[in-house]
Amino acid sequence: MEKIPFCRRCLLEDFGESDLLRSIQEYIALLPESERAAPEAVHSRQNLCRSCVHLQNGMCSLCGCFVEARTAKVKQSCPDSPPKW
Repeated sequence: MEKIPFCRRCLLEDFGESDLLRSIQEYIALLPESERAAPEAVHSRQNLCRSCVHLQNGMCSLCGCFVEARTAKVKQSCPDSPPKW
């Protein structure tokens, strides 16, 4: 597995191609369409996450999720209190 440098406010896609990013993209692609958020919602959510102090190396330090996966699911929400999205 490739070593990713520490980065606050970076999503995995910001590091370029990696096995981990490809795995998460494959996971998202396998989600039923009814469970996937609209691309505009995903983009908006990810922009909010990029400005969050809890984003570290593409993961939310509050819940441990990979932000790309969480923001892609229609029924997910931000774990912060109050939620950012």
